[in-house]
Amino acid sequence: MALGGVGEFGKNMYLVEVDGDIFVLDAGLMIPENEMLGIDIVIPDITYLIQNKERVQGIFLTHGHEDHIGALSYILTEIDVPVYGTRLTLELAKAKVKEQEFKGSPKFIEVNTDTKVECSSAKVSFFHTTHSIPDSVGICVHTLEGSIVYTGDFKFDQAASNGYKTNIGKMAQIGDEGVLCLLSDSTEAEKPGYTLSESKVVKQVTDVFQRAQGRIIAASFASDIIRIQHVFDAAFESRRKVAIVGRFTQTAVDIALQNGYLLVAEDTMIPITEISAYADDELVILTTGTEGETIEVLQKMAKQTHKQVNVKKGDTVLLAGSPIRGSEVFIARTIDKLYRAGASVISGKGTFNTLSHGSQEELKFMINLMKPKFFIPVHGEYRMLKAHAKLALECGLTNDQIFIPEKGEVAELADEKIRPAGRIPAGNVLIDGSGVGDVGNIVLRDRKLLSQDGILLVVVTLNKKEKKISAGPEIISRGFVYVRESEELLVEATKRVRDIVERSISKDSFDWTGIKQDMRDELNQYLFEKTKRRPMILPIIMEV
Repeated sequence: MALGGVGEFGKNMYLVEVDGDIFVLDAGLMIPENEMLGIDIVIPDITYLIQNKERVQGIFLTHGHEDHIGALSYILTEIDVPVYGTRLTLELAKAKVKEQEFKGSPKFIEVNTDTKVECSSAKVSFFHTTHSIPDSVGICVHTLEGSIVYTGDFKFDQAASNGYKTNIGKMAQIGDEGVLCLLSDSTEAEKPGYTLSESKVVKQVTDVFQRAQGRIIAASFASDIIRIQHVFDAAFESRRKVAIVGRFTQTAVDIALQNGYLLVAEDTMIPITEISAYADDELVILTTGTEGETIEVLQKMAKQTHKQVNVKKGDTVLLAGSPIRGSEVFIARTIDKLYRAGASVISGKGTFNTLSHGSQEELKFMINLMKPKFFIPVHGEYRMLKAHAKLALECGLTNDQIFIPEKGEVAELADEKIRPAGRIPAGNVLIDGSGVGDVGNIVLRDRKLLSQDGILLVVVTLNKKEKKISAGPEIISRGFVYVRESEELLVEATKRVRDIVERSISKDSFDWTGIKQDMRDELNQYLFEKTKRRPMILPIIMEV
């Protein structure tokens, strides 16, 4: 069962249920889509888990990116279960849970590729994969019918350095022992060939650093440790100092350094407060953040509004990370602003922007290694799941062996068949500030209306006893029209409201709801005739 991660990017969370025991694979968040106005993050709907919390055996994490660990604190608030992950993954998860002000004491259990977690219905083991963050693993749930394998995010890089190497031998062993079902990463299922090796990236970044005349501002995601390593390596080769901008960046770097996942030469890193002591051609400014934050920080630097560092003529800005899908327009505008500020920008076309997910040939290699009886593509939009299913057909599987899931759809494996078996609750839970799930479709609809045509408040005070208006009507406009240039429109609107109120209170009996609805109907029709806009109209009637 997929609670997220299918038909979308992010929010990865998959459930495997064996003889009543539930195993949770990853617990990620999603960056809100453009129409989710004001929303901070999106997490999966865990209603099914809350209803069956006594059957949940644990949460098993593949790696430390936010789209796989970002929802942990919200889930642990509702369900008290152990969390399993490799050392770096757990350290990043602890930092994320602390950042989200989780008040409990979660039970984190460190695992490695030799660990076997024994449960009553199945055991769980792990195998190393290559991704843009070290300590990434795939998860294998061993059942009596064969293994259920979840790859997490992966690619195959033959030149990967220590900490990033794929355990191909163990994968082949799992395949030989029998895989009942493979859940595999579909992010780059539409991209032919192989994903470029990170060894090419190191050379590209070093060339950029050695050619740059002034400061270098390198932007990446905070948890893309391999990109950050490239920056430090290139800085050392070009005899530059690296200063870090951003609290979350510093936290991620400190965690990686303390645990030996990031290697930085002595005296390469300096505090951001000391950059004035160095010449421009001796400096690298490393700015990272969560997905989306990175570009926002660069925007501030380009607009000269950042508190610590601003872009100036002669700077080279290196976008050392793959762009977030859906944010291409925002990134293009940011690049434009950086050029206006006098910087040279290197992005998009260069090989340093290599992907951290496997392309078609690597996805086929995974299928051939695992030799699954059944196949479920996960992690990607629907067209990517379809493209991955097509690759599985090329590898010899049949349509009867492939299941393309929707969120909440149950795929049942029984009697040598895979088939749909009902649905469980699934969808988006929206996080806005400290509110969890208190913003729904109706609130989002209202926010969209407000953003399009604005709001009109109509305030009137009545003396019910004397059957007259004591004050008002007063009309307050926000985001609808510029008041000084629309006096005639608002005067006529006020007159119409007064006529409605006076007609209503002259009767022997009247109700507040009826008056308010009459106001809305009259103003809606009048304002649309005059402006072709439909502002949100909120009548407020007070009584003295």
